[in-house]
Amino acid sequence: MNDLFSILKKNARQYGMVIALAAAMIFFGVLTDGIFFRPVNLTNLVLQNSYVLILAVGMLLCTLTGNVDLSVGSIVCFVGALCGVMIVDMNMNPFLVMVVALLTGALIGMWQGFWIAFVHVPPFIATLAGMLIFRGLGQVIMQGQTKAPFPREFQVIASGYIPDPLGGLTIGGTTLHLFTLVIGLAIVAGIIVSDVQKRRKQKEYHFDLLPKGIWIAKLVAIAAALMAFIIVFALYRGLPNILIVLGILIAGYQFIASRTVQGRHIYALGGNAKAAKLSGIKTEWVMFWIYTNMAALASIAAVVFAARLNAATPKAGQNFEMDAIAACYVGGSAVSGGIGTIIGAVVGGLFIGVLNNGMSILGVSTDWQQAIKGFVLLSAVAFDLYSKSKKG
Repeated sequence: MNDLFSILKKNARQYGMVIALAAAMIFFGVLTDGIFFRPVNLTNLVLQNSYVLILAVGMLLCTLTGNVDLSVGSIVCFVGALCGVMIVDMNMNPFLVMVVALLTGALIGMWQGFWIAFVHVPPFIATLAGMLIFRGLGQVIMQGQTKAPFPREFQVIASGYIPDPLGGLTIGGTTLHLFTLVIGLAIVAGIIVSDVQKRRKQKEYHFDLLPKGIWIAKLVAIAAALMAFIIVFALYRGLPNILIVLGILIAGYQFIASRTVQGRHIYALGGNAKAAKLSGIKTEWVMFWIYTNMAALASIAAVVFAARLNAATPKAGQNFEMDAIAACYVGGSAVSGGIGTIIGAVVGGLFIGVLNNGMSILGVSTDWQQAIKGFVLLSAVAFDLYSKSKKG
């Protein structure tokens, strides 16, 4: 029992955030008489918060170094403006525009990464400057106008759904998207196999393990929750295209952060920059690529946001950086750096999305929504600092 308590205490932040997310969903489900759990609402929840989750994935790497990127909202505005001009005014191919948008984001990231990594301008100042520069340039390009509409080929990334080659299954007047169910089963099977292999490896190295019964219960709970969401999507129109993009990004960055040398370098830099440098890690290049990556992901978020809105507007991206930063810290990232996970940032982003969605259904004003999110962020950071003081 003591071993179990010790293991749960070590993972309190991780498990606590997942429990908080589940509790918030149940809370709003009850208060809205089930409206929150309707397939159309949960699908919209993913679509409406897709840009936050994309930005949170990149922002997590910044917070691991003990820093943030304040420019991502302005980059979304600038890249979205470029997309609008190229597609609406210049009639360029939408797929070519997406490539240009990604390259533009990477170049912006290299520009900011250069000042941060090699000129040693503090990230806060460099990205604050970027926030002003690219917001201004975006508005110059737009000239106060809204560029719309976009062709269907461009919109489909954010508002399209995976077709069902299996034809669907009708039960009692309800049609299930069979292909979505197949994908869901494959994902659940992959998670179970991966967790079994992970536990086997941990056992070989004599790591602390959850008791077998609790471990099996955890796997069953995860599988049940995932399949519940998959069934919800299958009852509507299937998996949104953007969910596939998110899945690839999350899985890829989770692998990079936890299984590669580059990921270990980022954690080492955040834990102790001087020690990391003395151990041979090229800390300047690590910082350079972190901010290059962040801007590249911001360009993807710009394409997704513009495609979903079906327009490029001068006000696009406002406060996006705050949502992404909040997602990371609510999801368990440490203020001082060195602690945090991609999955945690995604859970944090979903938690904020659930708050927004649930409060909107209940008719809570946007002013109160902002205030409540502020209290949530403050509580998350305070909990982080309290946990550190207890360990000390």
